Amino acid sequence: MTSNLLKVKLKGFTNKLSEFASKLLVANCAHPRLINMTKSFLIGIAGGSGSGKTTLANKLLAKLGHDNAICITHDHYYKDQSQLTLEERKLTNYDHPNAYDTNLLIKDLKTLISNQSINRPTYDFLLDTRSPNLILLASRPIIIVEGILIFENSDLRNLFDLKVFVDTDSDIRLIRRFTRDIDEFNRSYEYVVDKYLTQVRPMYLEYVEPYKKYADQVITADNINDKIIGALFDQISAILK
Repeated sequence: MTSNLLKVKLKGFTNKLSEFASKLLVANCAHPRLINMTKSFLIGIAGGSGSGKTTLANKLLAKLGHDNAICITHDHYYKDQSQLTLEERKLTNYDHPNAYDTNLLIKDLKTLISNQSINRPTYDFLLDTRSPNLILLASRPIIIVEGILIFENSDLRNLFDLKVFVDTDSDIRLIRRFTRDIDEFNRSYEYVVDKYLTQVRPMYLEYVEPYKKYADQVITADNINDKIIGALFDQISAILK
């Protein structure tokens, strides 16, 4: 084999190897732009309680990869209520904007955007107050934030580069809320019904549904599948190009 022919074959092999490596990077969600990004890309996922926000956020996080993305829920930022009695805490309307320390969330997101770590709060839903435990979160190129009210606050809403609203039928949301509160939080049937009628439903109509208009994309729970996750991934990749 001549020297020139060997060089040609070697160059062809190198090109194929490079092409394979590029495909492998994409398959593992390591978008080339993510390595050199100077500012994190923020995705907001809003919708009613039980709409499927968490499911969408987790599926998108898995698609993007934990090296590239992190997920934060607004519920982590419920206000501390340790100064109140347990009975007083149980009266808290967790579906109202006043229940959240949104200013702290905004501050933490700005810190993450600037590629710095935060100590994220946690919430004890059995004691209805903030836990003393903090979670150290390092910044990632993509930050997903999910919560029922994240579009209601304009300062928070304006931080998002991509806003997605999960629009799910009220009957489905109600059933999911009942199941979660009774099975996971050991709430009584009467408690859950009262909370839904006096807090969850009216707060959704006042503080959640009206802000759907700010979403860049509106999807339904039925559409949270590989196809929609792939479409969102492609959209994010196109924006980052």
